[in-house]
Amino acid sequence: MARPRRLNSLTGMEGFGRQRMEFFILGPVEARRAGVAADLGGAKQKTLLAALILAGGWVISDDRLSTLLWGEAPPTTSSAQIYTYVSRLRKQFGDEVGIVRRPPGYMIRLGDSWLDFQQFELLTAQYREELRTGRYPEAARHAREALAFWRGPALAGTTEFLTDAELPRLEEERMAALEGRIEADLAMRQAARIVPELTRLVAEYPLRERLRVKLMIALYQVGRQADAVGVFHHGRLILKEELGVDPGAALCETYQAVLEGHPSLDPRPAPLIAVPPPPPATEVPAMLPPDIPDFVGRAEHLAEVCGPRPPDSADRPPVFLISGMAGIGKSALAVRAARSLMGDFPDGQLYADLGGNGSERVAPEDALLGFLRALGLPDHAIPADRNERIRLYRSKIANRRFLILLDNAVDERQVRPLLPGGNDCQTLITSRRTLAALDGVHLAEIEVLDTGESLEMLGAIIGRARLDAEPDHAVRIAEQCGGLPLAIRIVGARLIAKRHWSLSRIVDQLSEADSLDGFVLGDLDVRSRVEYSYRELPERERAAYSELAAAGLSAFRVQAAAKTLGVTVGLAEKIVESLADASLLSMDSVYQGREPVYRFHDLFMMFAKEQLA
Repeated sequence: MARPRRLNSLTGMEGFGRQRMEFFILGPVEARRAGVAADLGGAKQKTLLAALILAGGWVISDDRLSTLLWGEAPPTTSSAQIYTYVSRLRKQFGDEVGIVRRPPGYMIRLGDSWLDFQQFELLTAQYREELRTGRYPEAARHAREALAFWRGPALAGTTEFLTDAELPRLEEERMAALEGRIEADLAMRQAARIVPELTRLVAEYPLRERLRVKLMIALYQVGRQADAVGVFHHGRLILKEELGVDPGAALCETYQAVLEGHPSLDPRPAPLIAVPPPPPATEVPAMLPPDIPDFVGRAEHLAEVCGPRPPDSADRPPVFLISGMAGIGKSALAVRAARSLMGDFPDGQLYADLGGNGSERVAPEDALLGFLRALGLPDHAIPADRNERIRLYRSKIANRRFLILLDNAVDERQVRPLLPGGNDCQTLITSRRTLAALDGVHLAEIEVLDTGESLEMLGAIIGRARLDAEPDHAVRIAEQCGGLPLAIRIVGARLIAKRHWSLSRIVDQLSEADSLDGFVLGDLDVRSRVEYSYRELPERERAAYSELAAAGLSAFRVQAAAKTLGVTVGLAEKIVESLADASLLSMDSVYQGREPVYRFHDLFMMFAKEQLA
């Protein structure tokens, strides 16, 4: 058996960092670092890890994980036990591997870790292309290397519920690789060598017709025509007895060819069984998220972003930054603007959520990987080095017209590598911060919706008739939401879920709660969105934020903040500006004068007071 090559998971080149985590699922489930096995615990913990790996970066819900761990009768403490398994695995892997909580479940980010199944898939794609183009020696070698990653039955050491769900798929991929290697061997006149192996495989998998076809061809090529006919008849009998079916077309056609001595059975410089070509690379990437149907207002900002380029933008790409507090609708505005501009950028639209809304921060090199894949590059053609990726990305989009949307950016360092190098593209960025250090950025700061826009949005969600039936309470809901689109969307979604509720009932609930508990539904949660900005602050600013809220300073100047906090005016200004930079305070445009006035949003003030509890 060929010794498996370790391929870099990003470049396809040989070699890998000795200190990387290595994960193994094509055999006993294991994890190692520098050859030392990690303590993965028992079958349940290994099952959780393997299930997350097989999800390929997608979220697996708690319900699905419970089924894979305990079947149809999970314990009442299943959620707590899953959390415990996740915590133990996190301790084993450190910061290199992230197991992330994403409602309604968990996902895993392997980063630069090595995974045997990923190496198998890379080599599988390689040998299939070589088969298709008639490069049989290379195809046989790469298929053998792919199969060498298997160390026994896949997912060994996990629950029967996971193996029942996932092992058939993995086993099918292994068998397909085995059949591909045999096909290449037959094309290279190796029939005599592989007849014993094929005889054993057909006995082991008697219902697998593709193996039987290859055994018939191999026997024919070594002059055993009668034996080839016997293999067909034996297979037909088994299929009839076991499944009650007749042989498939491929088996029947091969039988007829053997009887006729057809030259198509002879070794020849073309694949014996047609391998479909890989799907063509997407020529025009279209990565934008769907538009928001209940989007309202923002006409001035749309005109600013979608209007003609400013006169001073001739020598650089236009970069528009949409900034504002959590839940203000930055992403919705950016998507609406991007979709309005699609016709001006025929080469495609690229999109990346950079994680600045409370999800995991995305490294620029990971975002570049997604962009380069969308541009049609296979993984083995994408360099691992960050700077090389930047150069390749900018080369690929040079002299072409792309629209690039960088959503939920954290800071300037994250954004700069993703900016195009020419002046033919347009970049839209959303961030809670103003990212003032970016060169030549055009800033659009958005504010809360007014009462009319709030009512228009609420009506678009719950229906205008329901809104008009209780106009006074509708206005009260708009006031309680403070014009924050996220809050309006949550309240509207709650009313949709409870169609028998009156508007007055939810008004009373929000009034009685006097907290943010009424502004959460599923993964829509005002508190968690604000908390992300809050937790990013230094301890001094966090304490000051709560103190200002506790003092009832809904709108204030720096001097009032200094008095409340018991610090100098200079230090108070530094603290308050830091809060404003994080979009936890807004600049009040109502008050005029030399000194700026800072304002709490009502829901943000609720959050700040909660932190004192």
